[in-house]
Amino acid sequence: MPCLAAAATDYPATPRGEVVEDYFGTAVADPYRWLEDVDAAETLSWVKAQQALAEPFLAALPERAPLKQRLTELWNFERRSTPRLVAGQRFFLKNDGLQNQAELMVQAGRLARPLLDPNLLSKDGTTALTQWEPSANATTLAYALAEAGSDWEVIRFRTVATASDLPDELLRVKFSGQAWTKDEQGLLYSRYPEPKPSTDNAGKTFERLENHTLYYHRLGTPQSADLVVHAPEDPSWTAVGDLSDDGRYALAYVTEGASDNNRLYVYDLKDPLKPEFGGQPLLLLGKDFQRSYTVIGSEGSILYVLTTDGAPKKRVVAIDLAHAEPENWLTVVPEGADVIDSVNHVGGQLLVKTLHDASSRLSRYSLSGQKLGEVQLPGIGDVSAITGKPGQAEAYFQFTGFAQPASNYRLTMKTGKAQLDWAPKLAFQPADYQTEQVFYTSKDGTKVPMFISYKKGLKKNGANPTLLYGYGGFNISLSPTFSPQNLAWMERGGVYAQPSLRGGGEYGEAWHLAGTKERKQNVFDDFAAAAEYLIAHKYTSAKHLGIHGRSNGGLLVGATLNQHPELFAAAVPGVGVMDMLRFHKFTIGAAWREDYGSSETAEGFAYLYPYSPVHNVKPGLKYPPTLTITADHDDRVVPGHSFKYAAAMQWANAGNPNPQLIRIEERGGHGAGKPVGKKIDEVADVLAFLVHYTK
Repeated sequence: MPCLAAAATDYPATPRGEVVEDYFGTAVADPYRWLEDVDAAETLSWVKAQQALAEPFLAALPERAPLKQRLTELWNFERRSTPRLVAGQRFFLKNDGLQNQAELMVQAGRLARPLLDPNLLSKDGTTALTQWEPSANATTLAYALAEAGSDWEVIRFRTVATASDLPDELLRVKFSGQAWTKDEQGLLYSRYPEPKPSTDNAGKTFERLENHTLYYHRLGTPQSADLVVHAPEDPSWTAVGDLSDDGRYALAYVTEGASDNNRLYVYDLKDPLKPEFGGQPLLLLGKDFQRSYTVIGSEGSILYVLTTDGAPKKRVVAIDLAHAEPENWLTVVPEGADVIDSVNHVGGQLLVKTLHDASSRLSRYSLSGQKLGEVQLPGIGDVSAITGKPGQAEAYFQFTGFAQPASNYRLTMKTGKAQLDWAPKLAFQPADYQTEQVFYTSKDGTKVPMFISYKKGLKKNGANPTLLYGYGGFNISLSPTFSPQNLAWMERGGVYAQPSLRGGGEYGEAWHLAGTKERKQNVFDDFAAAAEYLIAHKYTSAKHLGIHGRSNGGLLVGATLNQHPELFAAAVPGVGVMDMLRFHKFTIGAAWREDYGSSETAEGFAYLYPYSPVHNVKPGLKYPPTLTITADHDDRVVPGHSFKYAAAMQWANAGNPNPQLIRIEERGGHGAGKPVGKKIDEVADVLAFLVHYTK
């Protein structure tokens, strides 16, 4: 399609500024610093010019219209969350298929009724229900709403019986939990203070965030009267709250960054029905931020804690608050060969999810530590959304695979038998697809697993369009999960490949740390080695191989593309962290130093600068077609990252016929809460681009 390629290389003018900074004796140019100010007139004009280039180009791709039609068909199936059973009522989310947002339903008898429908709150579907929590007796619902993909939330309260709102409203909420006290009179939540008018960035979209604090809000009182439960010692730390099963103890989880390692503070509220906030914590664990501690259940003064303390792949210990010294801890679930991903306290048992080569396994344990057996699962896939409470005889979970949308299962805790509770009706046959798992060797000899999915009958002739997707960071595991995007790709004969890169959590803390800070290059090597494996084993070839990743995965794509442009036919970095020297200066970016390190130190600069995508785009390299994805007001990974990267790619590729485009979503954020309509439009653009350049 020469005409499209020619049009795409007529890029908008992007002035190169003269900003140069000294990093420990190295002069580093930052010619597109001005694009960080997304509200400036010059930036807004640049955004409009880029949209005027990319939108008609993507719309003209011949694959887009049929892909959008098929994606709409594939997305159009009912989806339900696992239910939460509270005081005899069943709460769950339901999307009929093409609703922009899921409705919250409540069911007390045979019929369910809508309790909250976010689709009625905005014309464009960009108001999202991000959190919800019924009170102990299901009289009141706490819920959080976010606008246009933002991480900022507003917490409101609704009477369950009448679906009418109370006047209470909690603002400046971000990165918060919701935990009702047992008296149903109040809620633990977290928020930031109002920015000081004297600060340079006061009120700006991407202000650097500080002084995250855990509060208690009592219904019927103004937010200004909320009680401070825990204020972290350092302004860059965050604090999120919870309560023990019986409501006796308040829990404050404090983190200094994006790491799972935390401090755990336990406060005795004396009486669950008349809680008293204030005073010193009864227990402090993890003062050095070197291990993680999560309370997953309680019985009286005994807390059951999932921890990496003494167990990099995690264990469950019982801590009696009357004798809380580590030498008195009892191991209930020991560390095993597989990392423990989550634990739920249901029906007087512990329901333990582990990852075996990135696929889920589910086991039951007694509170005394006896293994009661494994739960039989439908196959290779992912268990998620586990719900259930200590006094309930049943738990619920979702199971999904690459060609199997999430189905809900009901688990009888006494017998360990799981039965299908609800399954969607589909417009395709999951049995037409297969998934295999292979192990390949990375640059330093490390064995890395990879899932490869495709339609049955695939011929390994090196000519199959292949999509390689990765993440590799923040202890996050990628398991087999369903996506209409991936199914649409496989329907057309494409191969979908998903490696378990270092930096993730698939094999515990050692696997995670092997992809952090000065070891981050391991992640890019793992990704490149995955591509080489797919090529060597004739799944595909370089001219048919596309790569995609989002957020930290966008960084992965950008860095790998700079290092190995010859390996790929097309690339789509989405909402990526592209400027590794300045990421910590915006919103919650400072928290990512736990994984990335920081250019504020000579050591950090020495390993960040060589792979930072923005700084390593090189003129003269023949980059493949690249579609950068961002949103105009992503307040997690700020759009300036993608703006600067796209500008650098267009400058470096002058004369290269391969298009270097940026797709900029309006009224969009990092991805959470995105309306279904916007999802389909974005995926249609991404897939049309990838299909066109990998065929």
